[in-house]
Amino acid sequence: MDNVVEIKNVFKSYQLGSTEVYAIRGLSLNIRRGEFTALIGASGSGKTTLLNLVGSLDNADKGEILIENVSLKNLNENQKSFLRNEKIGFIFQSFNLVPVLNVFENVEVPLTIRKGLKDEERKARVLTALKDVGLEEFLHHRPDQLSGGQRQRVAIARALVTEPVLILADEPTANLDSKTAHHIIDLMLELNRKRNTTFFFCTHDEKLMSRVQRIIKIKDGALVD
Repeated sequence: MDNVVEIKNVFKSYQLGSTEVYAIRGLSLNIRRGEFTALIGASGSGKTTLLNLVGSLDNADKGEILIENVSLKNLNENQKSFLRNEKIGFIFQSFNLVPVLNVFENVEVPLTIRKGLKDEERKARVLTALKDVGLEEFLHHRPDQLSGGQRQRVAIARALVTEPVLILADEPTANLDSKTAHHIIDLMLELNRKRNTTFFFCTHDEKLMSRVQRIIKIKDGALVD
């Protein structure tokens, strides 16, 4: 079994006033290398919480999560930051681009903290990622000069540029019109096949659900068979 992600009996709760609310309840799940997997469920079901736990943006209360056999619970914050930069790409529904940076600079950001990466290699990686998403002609455009679909392509290129084993996407087509959403889905599927990059994302988008390899349903913080 070549698992990129292993989730073992994970619990996560939050304190709301005097009430403890469980967002994730004893959840176990494996994601294999190269999978294109959708996590679906109603609002408040625990989708985003689970993505944040897998991405080491939050910590589980109990249980264990491993990324390529590395346990997140044994890592300090600097080690988690290093793991995210080396292993995980993130795509957000709000794009999260830096307004004052152009397309090239936005995609380059994750590589600027890589030690030992020469300028020529960094530039080559950025150009390759932008070519893969069809934006090589927009290097010097700022985000406010791009359409929503183009901005999401920049976000995908930024996620790809570190050559991660896993891309986590939170509602990647939520802010796009139907036609643009189909183009973004096509692009993610193409990149999944071309690079064998593992995609794990949450979505309400039926267009996306109908084209994934695997659908995982979550309700009240637990998986639904």
